Amino acid sequence: LAERLQRRLHLITQERIISSQPPRVRGGMIVVPHGLLRERIPVEKGQSLGAKMSGDPTARRVIEGKAMDAVMAAERALGNQPEDVSAQKVGYDIASHDPEADHMRFIEVKGRVDGADTVMITRQEVITSLHEPRKFILAIVQVESGVPHHPRYVYGALDTREPRFDQSAIQFNLKSLLERAEEPH
Repeated sequence: LAERLQRRLHLITQERIISSQPPRVRGGMIVVPHGLLRERIPVEKGQSLGAKMSGDPTARRVIEGKAMDAVMAAERALGNQPEDVSAQKVGYDIASHDPEADHMRFIEVKGRVDGADTVMITRQEVITSLHEPRKFILAIVQVESGVPHHPRYVYGALDTREPRFDQSAIQFNLKSLLERAEEPH
């Protein structure tokens, strides 16, 4: 007990002689917004403008609009009756009714500039694909110089499990999705 008391008194004595020192910087970081980098970094000859355009919210809306139009046209060409439900935030953009089979198709449209590497799928979209795999379609439309390519459809569930609760979106490799994609049918 006496030994413990001596150790404690010694610690208290040492605490009294503690002096603060100026802080030492051991590292640093600068955060630069991605959009600013895309604006300031010049595009080299032969390089796609896609990455630069996709950083612009107005350009993204234009690309998404062209993609929606292309998918709506593809659905009508199949004899289906598409309806834009994107404003309802239900996990897909188009509800398309196939009158012959009396079947609904839930289509999530992703418009991407040609040369893009990834596509973001929201948590809600992944969950919808898991809950309705026979009805869910991911439509990918690549847009080059303002002209949309023909839509490619990925049928069924996009993943094997629901995303974690702290995930609001999942980034998918566009090339892998396009390898699974088919012509609309």
